[in-house]
Amino acid sequence: MIILGLDPSLSCTGWGIIRVEGSRISHIANGQIKTDARAPLPDRLAHLDTVLAAVIADHGPTGAAVEEVFVNDNPQSSLKLAHARGVALLGCARAGLVVGEYAPRLVKKAIVGTGGAAKEQVQAMLRVLLPGAKVAGPDAADALAVAICHANHRPRD
Repeated sequence: MIILGLDPSLSCTGWGIIRVEGSRISHIANGQIKTDARAPLPDRLAHLDTVLAAVIADHGPTGAAVEEVFVNDNPQSSLKLAHARGVALLGCARAGLVVGEYAPRLVKKAIVGTGGAAKEQVQAMLRVLLPGAKVAGPDAADALAVAICHANHRPRD
């Protein structure tokens, strides 16, 4: 199984792809989709959709996982995040992928063992779980963590 993990954001959406064979996971690819903060919202969403479609076409995932929205103090930020998440969900659905959705605390618990883990702890565990993987940045690291969380929570064959 090849799993695409997504950490949606309007400014920088992280993506990560892993291969799962039984209980073994391995890194395939990861990256970040950045949008121009000065561009109109529709253009930013279109760019996110175009690049995500290319990632899916290039790597042929068989499943996907997306981090759920966390509500923060700024309603505008939450709405922008929701727009980006909608594009991510649509892109996966368009490709025929079944999508798992995971809360940030569950992702951290799946990787580190505690839902209150710091980003640095998640990144340190990723180095252990995916040795040799060069991670494009913190958003890509979060996306790889989402993919691993999905691998741990998916139904077994």
